[in-house]
Formats: sequence, C-alpha cells, structure tokens
Amino acid sequence: MFIDRVILDCRSGKGGDGRLSFLREKNRPFGGPDGGNGGRGGSIYLRANKSTTTLVNYRHAKSFFAPDGENGDIKNLYGRKGEDLYIDLPIGSVVFEKETHKFICDLNEDGKVFLLCKGGRGGRGNACFKNARNKAPKIAENGLPGQRKTVIVELKLLADVGIIGLPSVGKSTFISCVSNCKAEIGDYDFTTIVPNLGVAYLDDKTSFVLADMPGLIKGAYLGKGLGLTFLRHIERTKVLIHLVDMSSDRDPLNDYKVIRDELTNYGMHLTERPEIIVASKVDSDEANEKYEAFKKELAKENKEVIPMSSLTDFNLKKVLYKASDLLKDAKTFPVYDEKDEEEIYDLRKIEKIFEIKKENENTYRIVGERVLRTYHLINLSEEEGVLRLIKYLNEIGVDDQLEKMGAKNGDTVILDDFEFEYFA
Repeated sequence: MFIDRVILDCRSGKGGDGRLSFLREKNRPFGGPDGGNGGRGGSIYLRANKSTTTLVNYRHAKSFFAPDGENGDIKNLYGRKGEDLYIDLPIGSVVFEKETHKFICDLNEDGKVFLLCKGGRGGRGNACFKNARNKAPKIAENGLPGQRKTVIVELKLLADVGIIGLPSVGKSTFISCVSNCKAEIGDYDFTTIVPNLGVAYLDDKTSFVLADMPGLIKGAYLGKGLGLTFLRHIERTKVLIHLVDMSSDRDPLNDYKVIRDELTNYGMHLTERPEIIVASKVDSDEANEKYEAFKKELAKENKEVIPMSSLTDFNLKKVLYKASDLLKDAKTFPVYDEKDEEEIYDLRKIEKIFEIKKENENTYRIVGERVLRTYHLINLSEEEGVLRLIKYLNEIGVDDQLEKMGAKNGDTVILDDFEFEYFA
C-alpha cells in the first residue's frame, strides 16, 4: 500500500528529578548532601532512510514517546538518561507543524537527521547546591518536561523526470516501455492512482529516474481528482515530459493549456522547469493530422513537439535522450524556500519573563514560558524549595506587578498548579 501522508504525535522524555539526600554511614556522621542529578530525557529525531519507501509503517502507529530520564540517587549517583528515539522516514519526506502548517524540515538526503523534540534536562540534586554559606541544602530540582509536537509528514518522491498529462494519455504505457516499472495500464481514466517510479537506461551508459504521475484534471490544484497527489510528487523533478493525446476527441491545444494552467496555479516553480512536449498515440492518419496542427500552433511560441507512439516504439529513445540532455543543465528547485539569513536578536523584543492575567476580582494567574520553566525545576516538597520559589518571584518583579494591578491582601495567585495568597 502506498501511503504518502501521515500525522505523527511525538513527545520527548521528561528529565529525571534530582535527589534530595544526605550521606549517613557508620563512620561518617557528617557526610553532607549526596543527592545525585537526574538523567536527561530521551529526544526524538527524524531520520531519512533509503530502505524505507513509503509511510505505510505509520498508518496506525502514530504516537511516539521517548523514555524519561531516571531520577538521581544517593551517593551522588546520576540517573540514567533516556534513550533517544529515531523515526525512520523515506527520503523526500517533508515535515510541517500540524496546527500552523509551518515548515519544519526536508529530509531530502539519505541519513539526514533532524532533532524534532528535545529531551527535558535532568534536575540537579542537593549536592550541587552545597556552598560555604549553606552546607546542608534541602533543595533539589525537578527534571524539565519533554517537548510535544504533532506534525504532518508528506512524502514527495525523488525523481529526475516527471511524466505529466491528462488521464489516459499514455503515461503508464510510456514508463512501462522505457523502464523497469510495471505500471497498471487500462483504457479508463485514473488507472494510475499512485505515482510509479522507474529507471531509464540509455545506450550511452547514462540513466535517470522517471515518475509516472496520476492523471490531472482541471482544478487539480484545488484538490479535484487526484490533483494534489499528482502535484505533491512532481515538486522535486527537474524535467517534465508532457504527454498530449492525439487520438482522443478533445482539442490537443486545449488539453495542453489545461495542464499548464494547473502548474501555474499550483506554483512551486513548476512552469520554470524544462518541458518536453510529446504528441502521444500518433498511430493513425487522423492522429498525425492533429499532431501537425498542434505542432503548428506551438511553433508560434517557439516550442518543439515530438511525435511518439509507445505501441510501435516510435521516438521513445528520442524523448529519453532529450530528457537526458536537459538534465545535464537542469536547475534543482527547493521544495520550500529555506532562508539562510543571520538571525538578529533585539533585546527590546525578547519575550517577557512573565505576565499576570486577572481572572476575576480576587484571582490572578502568572503566565509565561520562562517563569513556568523555572517553576517546573523547583522541588516544592521541602520548605527551602518553597522559599526559593517565593524569592525568585520577588526578584523578577511579581510582587510589584501585583501591587500595580491593585491586588489586595488575601487574593489568590496561581502559577500553573501552585496557588498562594498575596500579602503586601
């Protein structure tokens, strides 16, 4: 089964908690703090693998969770880190965020690896907080939670030459004749419902990959027919072979313009690629007459048309050698424009440490990624941990902000799942 689009839910591992412990042995009455650090949570990586050709393995298995790091232990023992998880995807996979459809990465080379979800950092044990002023700290940090992302993975096949055209113009027959591909052939529309790949070998020892695309109809760029399936896989091709049927009752010139309009509307530089226009099924006098008229019209635009018949092997090699010549100088277009510009950090635009939202007359909520990150690190199981949190909130200006907002003594302040009362 050919699956070329899946949604994956990924979550990296949480960091292990630091240990709060004091060394107590028979001959060491003042052993001091010996709580070890927690291990880092496992990260999730996406990896392009040439042995994987479709996304069928992820049709049902769509959730991936990296293991958590282990907690620190006594005697300064560090927790074991969580094993990293690698998700192998076919070469040519493109990944987006599900919610915003923001581009994440393009796995266009075998072995290319991308860090999708970074594992949470392990918390520090109380041995790390020992100093000259506090020789017996009752403080330990929690491990940070892992990242969670829901992503869309789309497979865009890697092929040098794409064969395009309306349904039933001879695309599958052509690729079956010139390559090792055994495409399904029939006398009805949409015989090809998934792209077919084949390798063409020429007498001069050159070779290239051909892709037979599902037939295109008017409005394909909007998703009609199999249009998006067709257009998604053609984005990586360097040269297009455009087949126009000379044996049908339709006007060949109109058929040609329909396809070109779809390419223009879809974008992605498709109309900028070299195009080989092929008059297919030139097997009868009537078809030859249509070909001559078609060639004459396109000559006005300085476009060449090659007549071809897969039934009689007429001009098959000519089309292949033409494609081979064009590939030598063909430009590789990026699937997505990745800007390689220096990122300038402006201190005036750095995100605030926290914000306070008034939920009702007597309740305030502290929000902000940076303040929540610090909160999750602090272990509140001991009094010193609670005092450390209160001290931190004072240092970043929470009390001052609450006073400006008109908070009164006894009002409730909420920070994630921690609540306390405000007193000026």
